[in-house]
Amino acid sequence: MGAHERPPPDLAHRPPVKILHVNKFLYRRGGAESYMLDLASLQSADGHDVAFFGMRSDENPTLPYAETFPEEVRFEPPPAGVAGKARAVGRMLYTTSARRGIAEVLDAFRPDVVHLHNVYHQLSPSILGPVRSRSIPAVMTLHDYKLACPTYRFLDHGRPCEACLGGRFHNAILRRCNGGSLGASAVVAVESTVHAATRAYRAVDRLVCPSRFLEGKMREAGVFPERLRWIPNFVDPGSPPPATVPRDGIVFAGRLSAEKGVDVLLRALALLPDEHLDVAGDGPSRPGLETLAAELGVADRVVFLGRIDADEVRKRLERAAVAVLPARWYENQPLAILEAFAAGTPVIGTDLGGIPELIEPGVDGEIVPAENRVALAAAIRSVVVEPARALAMGRAARAKAEREFGPGLHRDRLYAVYDEAGGARWSR
Repeated sequence: MGAHERPPPDLAHRPPVKILHVNKFLYRRGGAESYMLDLASLQSADGHDVAFFGMRSDENPTLPYAETFPEEVRFEPPPAGVAGKARAVGRMLYTTSARRGIAEVLDAFRPDVVHLHNVYHQLSPSILGPVRSRSIPAVMTLHDYKLACPTYRFLDHGRPCEACLGGRFHNAILRRCNGGSLGASAVVAVESTVHAATRAYRAVDRLVCPSRFLEGKMREAGVFPERLRWIPNFVDPGSPPPATVPRDGIVFAGRLSAEKGVDVLLRALALLPDEHLDVAGDGPSRPGLETLAAELGVADRVVFLGRIDADEVRKRLERAAVAVLPARWYENQPLAILEAFAAGTPVIGTDLGGIPELIEPGVDGEIVPAENRVALAAAIRSVVVEPARALAMGRAARAKAEREFGPGLHRDRLYAVYDEAGGARWSR
């Protein structure tokens, strides 16, 4: 919290209300889903009634209203055949089954506020019509840059790109930035153009931005600037990490995809012959990363753990000297950093997106230029070779997690935004 910001009042003790969370996936698939599910648990603990709407999936837990959910559809890989592709495009623009399903849930559950997350493509803004027609306040957390960038990430062939900023979505076609495919790039460009021209998200009363960086990009893009509100993500610090556990090694936790820059971390590891690395997570880049580790001669010092549960990630972090996030894209506000801080582990991150907002160099981590294996190796070495310094940085990281990113502060900020959105019964 900045020096001139005052914490919001304690809004936890309010009469119970009904909150409907909406996301295309309803299981722990990535950061957006983890945030939504952790927030829902927090709100349930506050005594509020929480329900969900999203796609059907065999991976979903048992949920009320599941029979109303639209069928699951995946866009990676793209659907096969002309008919399959046509249905996918239609669903991205407007999904009648999602509109019909959420209308049924709204009438049955009667929420006081609808909290949206990642709804693009599979659900589409078609779900907002029933919300608006029933005058239900709607808040949306922006987990990525989709409302300003057709491909979500401000990336063009692996490099940061803002060519579409300000509604210039045709640049996605010119650059073929969606997987190098002209057709796929055209589809997402048309999707963004149609939704922007029709103001498809106008029913959303407030847009929550987890990082100042994302908030700034949304303002530059003209995405409902008067509705943007900055609220950082949260982490439950849990019990302090055991002081007697020796700290050693490096941890990366996250999705294994190109934009995460794990290949740069492997190349940095090759410059650090005495260090080992735990890689927690899975994704499309894993086979290539395993091959690269072998080519670099570091395979015996890297453990690819795959997708492991949160408790195991926490244990790995509590035993590590440092966590690393070598992203080559504009990370929003990565939960991986907050989770490392909660475990008392300093973090080395790159100088892109919202990462520099979280890390204070020399205090609770270090910031290095993206794509620079030499600078990354030097930063890792500066932490791991001085155990006392690493421990002090870890203590500072833990204190920051408790002070600035605790569940209570996040909850109160969010409930204040629910108030702004006009949530019924919040002000009783």
